[in-house]
Amino acid sequence: MHDQKSRGINARNQDFNQFEQVNKAQEYRLVEAQGAEQFDHEFQISSCDMRLALSDLASDREAFARNIGQAMQQIGFVILTDHGVNPELYRQTETLIRQFFETIPEAARQAYMAQRHGSVNQGYFPIKQTTIIHPDLVEGWVFCRRAFNLDNNPDYQESRFWPAPGYEPAFRKVVQAHHALILPLMQSMLRYLGVDPHCYDDKLNGTNFGFRLNYYPALESEHLDSGAGRMLGHEDVDLFTLLPASSVDGLQVLNRENNKWIRLQAPPGSIILNTGDYMQRISNDRFPSTTHRVGRPVRQSLWQQPRVSFPMAIYLWEDEMLEVLPGLGEPKYPPVSALQFHTAITSKYYGEEYAVSE
Repeated sequence: MHDQKSRGINARNQDFNQFEQVNKAQEYRLVEAQGAEQFDHEFQISSCDMRLALSDLASDREAFARNIGQAMQQIGFVILTDHGVNPELYRQTETLIRQFFETIPEAARQAYMAQRHGSVNQGYFPIKQTTIIHPDLVEGWVFCRRAFNLDNNPDYQESRFWPAPGYEPAFRKVVQAHHALILPLMQSMLRYLGVDPHCYDDKLNGTNFGFRLNYYPALESEHLDSGAGRMLGHEDVDLFTLLPASSVDGLQVLNRENNKWIRLQAPPGSIILNTGDYMQRISNDRFPSTTHRVGRPVRQSLWQQPRVSFPMAIYLWEDEMLEVLPGLGEPKYPPVSALQFHTAITSKYYGEEYAVSE
């Protein structure tokens, strides 16, 4: 194992604080230390009924904005129920992801190794290679907007982005279902902050996103003995992330109030929503980018099962500016382009040469 990654198993987030572009005072180990962590068994992540957000009644939309805003300000995570996406689509997608990673030969994946396009590193990440600082026990594949034929582009070529035919239209169904939730969610959070709920409509109409397929193989003895985690502790670099609940647990959320970890197992068919660095920046720290990671399942019987997840991170195009929203007090941050902001943060994962200065 590379020396830097070996050190990463015992690293703490503050070791990389020079890369951050928003205030992050919390301190934590990147990887769960078996038997040495404190867990918060009392805190409950709030659930929000999305029917209120989609209601024709202003009072319902106000109630949803209040519910989601309070949860996001407190912890940065919430569970969305009654969001309108068919749970069967999520079950089919989990099966499809396992097929995707278990049947596509390694040789076919090599042509799609991750590269930066605009702000975002897109493509295939082999196991233990998600970052340069920690050997995550996960394979990943990031598909951004350009990988999907969302606009019936006659020049679109599926093989440029996908290693086998048929997957793009299947995963596009999830992307389109989640795309319909972007504006109602953003408008609700803006409404809670007391700013124009439609001030980001144009920026988010056809915006970029990162649809990531995660495949966590069964935990073999060599994995368990290495001390590595399934996914290191981190904060998302986006406005917010939509994550359908996984059938295998492991997601942990840091409660900054007591520095204990919350094991989050959301109900089947629900969506876990969390805010990221973009949102913390524009909200002047009102909505924090909350730390999370993936550890071993609580039940040892699940260690021998693969785990999959498919978060969709909502970005802005790289030429958009991130500015503190009006009416939120003296700005703590100056305006910055999404390109400069995003690549500065993620250079901790990919190397300092990844950062783009302007």
